[in-house]
Amino acid sequence: MKLVILGAGGYGHTIKDIAEQSGKYSKIIILDDSMGEGVSGALDDYSEYIEDDSEFYPAFGNNEFRCSWLHKLEEAGAKVATVIHESAYISPTVSIGKGVAVLPRAIVNTGVTVGNACIVNIGAIVDHDTVLEQGVHLAPGAIVKGGNVIPSFTKVESGTVIERGKY
Repeated sequence: MKLVILGAGGYGHTIKDIAEQSGKYSKIIILDDSMGEGVSGALDDYSEYIEDDSEFYPAFGNNEFRCSWLHKLEEAGAKVATVIHESAYISPTVSIGKGVAVLPRAIVNTGVTVGNACIVNIGAIVDHDTVLEQGVHLAPGAIVKGGNVIPSFTKVESGTVIERGKY
């Protein structure tokens, strides 16, 4: 299986690192409009890599841009990967969308719904019965207590604690 990462910034390299550690991918390709070391082509070259054994991940920090690329990939018939670090805890009752990243030491507790293109960053906690709508980014160490619905494209900054039922 190949993984094509769109975006060669810090987030793209984070996804590459987690994908390499997973052992799931035999080849990892990075596309970005800024041609640099390790970049195989421009973003618009993505369609050349759509194959049965390829998955794609839109690794952009901008929440709306990440979601727009997810939709573009789906419309083109590409498979969109979800990337989960082995040290993350995810309850078996969680529903996870496409293009999601759950990074090291994150916790996603029982009854949570994680929408498409969300980032649950390093050490973030999502407690029971919470909904992360599409494109949400929980920054490192953010805590969302139970019973919240975090609106699409929201970024919850590092160290923020959202009390139960505040959203």
